[in-house]
Amino acid sequence: MRLGLSLGYQTSWTTPADHLALAQEADRLGFSVVWAAEAYGSDAPSMLAWIAGQTRQIDVGAAVMQIPARSPAMTAMTAATIDTVSGGRFRLGLGVSGPQVSEGWHGVRFAKPLGRTREYVDIVRLALARKPVAYAGQHFQLPLPDGAGKALRLGFHPPRDTIPIYLAAVGPKNLELTGEIADGWLAIFFAPDASGEYLQHIERGRAKSGAGLSGFDVNVTAPLVLGDDIAAAADVVRPHAALYVGGMGSRDQNFYNQLAVRMGYEQEAAKVQELYLARQIRDAAAAVPQEFIERVSLIGPPARIAERMREYAAAGVGTLSVELHAPDRETAVTALRVAAEAYEASGVAV
Repeated sequence: MRLGLSLGYQTSWTTPADHLALAQEADRLGFSVVWAAEAYGSDAPSMLAWIAGQTRQIDVGAAVMQIPARSPAMTAMTAATIDTVSGGRFRLGLGVSGPQVSEGWHGVRFAKPLGRTREYVDIVRLALARKPVAYAGQHFQLPLPDGAGKALRLGFHPPRDTIPIYLAAVGPKNLELTGEIADGWLAIFFAPDASGEYLQHIERGRAKSGAGLSGFDVNVTAPLVLGDDIAAAADVVRPHAALYVGGMGSRDQNFYNQLAVRMGYEQEAAKVQELYLARQIRDAAAAVPQEFIERVSLIGPPARIAERMREYAAAGVGTLSVELHAPDRETAVTALRVAAEAYEASGVAV
């Protein structure tokens, strides 16, 4: 198992300089990848290209580039360009986002996400391989059949004709599709003790493609908070968990709430969502079960962090990407160094 760093989004309380400092420290410490995200604020490719130019060996990954935000050809162009300027260090993570962002921000109907994702990945792979992009699908037709367009190929030679593609997936059908068409899975709220529930769907998809789990990267993002007081450390993660379980999506379409239900927290998830949508944010955070946070996070003193890393590795995780919940840059850098030390102490280093 390898270590990664998940930077998330740019926010009002973090700066690009903060993210760059963390990425550079992760690069120095030997982390395998640093991920940047996008929603409806900062975009991932700009951040990753900027970070790639100021790091040496760490991979830079999009977690994720939103499918409704770009045409598949534009995504292929962007991926090939960042892979070129980084010297072959780019990982392409894709996701359909949710209906609120897709329809409210990008103006793209959130319909048939599985079919759209499959076709999107097909076209991205065609373009990256520098093959003529001719595609007749249900959701994408290239060139348009009634216009003057022609099948074009990528206009330069990137260092690789294949770039690792990851999918952000939560539900069973999405997990199966991820196993079938992708090189890795971007997982959130992954509980090692429930890994069999997740991976059975990935394995089913891998079987469809004629492959096993060998070479497939299960990348898990796990919140990291250091401290001897486990309850206090969990409190730091509560607002983050409440945002996803309670407020990331509508009442009827919240994939993270549905995930919490499948993990055994039906009543608790309903309460968190009810409070969050009623704008009782603090109460929603307080309602997130302690057990849920402990199952999906790295919280506690270094020895406990190392033990949890062993549990993630035993559960089939290929890359464990820590998400730092720290009040300032200095504390975050310290946490990153402690994570590296715990990783070495855990004995799971490749």
